Amino acid sequence: MDQDYDAIILGTGLKECLLAGLLSVEGMKILHMDRNSYYGGESASLNLRQLWEKFRPGEPEPTHYGRWQDWAFDMVPKFMMGNGLLVRTLVHTSVHNYLQFKAVDGSYVVKGGKTYKVPATDMDALKSSLMGMFEKRRARSFFMYVQDYDETKPDTTKGHNLNVMTSRELFAKFGLQDGTVEFIGHALALNVDDAYLDRPALKMVKAVKLYEESLARFNTGSPYIYPLYGLGELPQGFARLSAVYGGTYMLAKPDVEVTYDPETKRATGVTSEGESARAKFVVGDPSYFPGKTRRIGRVVRAICILSHPIPNCGDAHSVQIILPQAQTGRQSDMYVFGCSWAHNVCAKGKYLAFVSTTVETANPHLEIEPGLALLGASPFVLFFINVTDVMTPIADGKEDGCFISAGYDATTHFESTVLDVLDMYTRITGKTLDLSEKDPAAAAAER
Repeated sequence: MDQDYDAIILGTGLKECLLAGLLSVEGMKILHMDRNSYYGGESASLNLRQLWEKFRPGEPEPTHYGRWQDWAFDMVPKFMMGNGLLVRTLVHTSVHNYLQFKAVDGSYVVKGGKTYKVPATDMDALKSSLMGMFEKRRARSFFMYVQDYDETKPDTTKGHNLNVMTSRELFAKFGLQDGTVEFIGHALALNVDDAYLDRPALKMVKAVKLYEESLARFNTGSPYIYPLYGLGELPQGFARLSAVYGGTYMLAKPDVEVTYDPETKRATGVTSEGESARAKFVVGDPSYFPGKTRRIGRVVRAICILSHPIPNCGDAHSVQIILPQAQTGRQSDMYVFGCSWAHNVCAKGKYLAFVSTTVETANPHLEIEPGLALLGASPFVLFFINVTDVMTPIADGKEDGCFISAGYDATTHFESTVLDVLDMYTRITGKTLDLSEKDPAAAAAER
């Protein structure tokens, strides 16, 4: 291991593997290490044996669930927007050729204790039971405005300065009621709370447009797709990309530590098992950099095995349900993620459900009860709760050579995940990654 590298990357989470792939394509010599014996880090997909080792150490995994290899429990369950940043990155790097995806069946939102399919287009608005007749027409006008908006054509703003006008003001221009604003802001624009209402409307409009474009890309009942065999396939796909370009991987290195120049305090490489490696800079998840990160919150996630599909979602094999903050009396949204044996993540006839939210009290297991209630009466074959800290770097890494990723939030989509990676990429290379070179739908057609 006594070699020089351009970069040493610690942790094989999705963020680290994605960045390793991008930097390898740039021609950098990469050494990638992880304390675990498997890929994925905090964002791994654990099989049944690994799940048992994590939550019930010392106990053998049960045999009545079938083969332990047939299960994949996502520790950070998320879907991919069909036209979103992660799909565009997969296409840009051609990693999509290593993976198989399945469209997610439905996207839902909770209002008044009931689950409704999310309307995202002008035609959806006219059919939706979420709104009354007159409100449907107003919502239809808003959706048509978003569909027509093109940031390269100023006239499509229809006289609204979206860089100045707030989302609240734009919604008021269309006369939208609070309930309509709620599902647009949270279930389409995917804001995690209501703070966006008093910010410039441009970001919200572009987010709703992304949702609509993603819905149209694959012509399914939702804007999301999901990889067969679980999200653990994603970091492995990007790791394969790095390996193609000469990246070196070492797993099961529990004692790996970053080394620093005693005078400049800048990272110089790593040590492990009595050996050392040198690098121009070190990248990794927060757990490898004690003292260089701070906690910005906590996320609670429930992991559930069900014997039936999530109720009130048309017997769908895969769904996302969003509970906006106002519906639960909380400060942040709650998310329900559902998938099944159709995605090769569990035994045939079984379903997986995950409920996640930002922790706001000293009793996180009680906070997720509104989400668990959507899973049906006495639904759990198996049930675990996982609470994790969300850490973020204190510095940007340019001075000390430590480029640290932020933790994973509670959302069940990957937009914030990839934004963090792209920001790290820019800080390291000084360049902005252009993801507009190849259209995801065209790439799908090629396959």
